[in-house]
Amino acid sequence: MSYQEGWAALHLQSTWRVPRTEYSADEHWPLVEAVTGLKVSADSPPELQAQASAAFRKAWNYDLVWSIAISREQFGEHFTEMGHAVYAHGGQDYIPAGAARWTDPEQILNLEPEQLFGTPDHSALVSRFNSHYEEKCRQTPDAVNMTGIYITLISGLIYLFGWEELLVAAGTSGERFGGLTERYRRWIQPYFNALADAEAQVVMIHDDFVWSSGPFLHPDWYRRFLFPSYRALFEPLRQAGKIILFTADGDYTLFIDDLVSGGVHGLVMEPFTDMAKAAQSYGDRISFIGNADTRILFSGSRDDISNEVKRCMAIGKAHPGFIMAVGNHIPANTPVDNALFYHEVYQEMSRR
Repeated sequence: MSYQEGWAALHLQSTWRVPRTEYSADEHWPLVEAVTGLKVSADSPPELQAQASAAFRKAWNYDLVWSIAISREQFGEHFTEMGHAVYAHGGQDYIPAGAARWTDPEQILNLEPEQLFGTPDHSALVSRFNSHYEEKCRQTPDAVNMTGIYITLISGLIYLFGWEELLVAAGTSGERFGGLTERYRRWIQPYFNALADAEAQVVMIHDDFVWSSGPFLHPDWYRRFLFPSYRALFEPLRQAGKIILFTADGDYTLFIDDLVSGGVHGLVMEPFTDMAKAAQSYGDRISFIGNADTRILFSGSRDDISNEVKRCMAIGKAHPGFIMAVGNHIPANTPVDNALFYHEVYQEMSRR
């Protein structure tokens, strides 16, 4: 674990080993117990869980810790509960799906987010970002920490409407859906302005704007409506000198060029996105994080796991901005022995 190595990677400076981060592994309690020796479970007191998670991150050499401060809580009651499958240990994250809050495409296409949610107080938002960042630094002082926004644009609209209603509205009129996107951008812009004034030098911007199969709208729509909005949102961050990391689930290979030209400094990617293309095109200009396939850790053999780490290292190792990670979490159903073996292989292959 090294702040220096994570910071160097984000600044495209080579280090003696490939830096590393992971997602959810520090709450995979049987794995955490196996690594740290601490008796911890889903039912343990929060204080013990926090202690065990911190010890795990240190043992597994986290150089960067993914985190955001702003998510769907900003919508109050005005969101559609799409439900959540069992992911965490003990099934404590299960949420049943609820009814859509808006079902009429006309209501969706005419929505005015600023009228519905109001304008947040700038200084209060800055304080919120700072408090979140300071807490993350306290939890993991030896790694690069961050704060950020989850509901950037498409993810915010997904939370508001649910997938089915969102797609019907977009299919009703791409032009008007683009107008809605811009109105949402105007509402969320103050959050980005506040993020620019916050203390954290590294910021995480999350937006699930594609599926595992790629774009769910025509690429021309993205380039006409979405990426100009991204550029407007990112501009105060760039002016403030922030390192902008961008996360999206699914396959955004088609839009790597658009994201980089829009001001992103680092890409966090699932295995669906072609990391080799990102490295070949921009490995000397951006950092990139990922993208080992969690499905291989779940059901693959030791050879499969070793080969997956080799694939990622073969792409990223020559580039100083590469940070190793399993690209779509190490969830609680991952066999402990497989996760431990993955860590062993990473350690063996991480030296440059």
